[in-house]
Amino acid sequence: MARQMHQKRTPDFHEEYGSVTLAGGAPLCVATWTYTATQIGIEWNLSPVVRVNPKEWSD
Repeated sequence: MARQMHQKRTPDFHEEYGSVTLAGGAPLCVATWTYTATQIGIEWNLSPVVRVNPKEWSD
């Protein structure tokens, strides 16, 4: 069995920049979805007060 060398391991990219990338990417993602949801013209119909019910079908 070979002896292992005791040397300091350098951190990889995810250990060094992972939380910074996540913290920077999350607001960008939220901003992109917010802009998309508000600008493409979807009628969200969020108010339960002005809900339109369809009438019964008559021949």
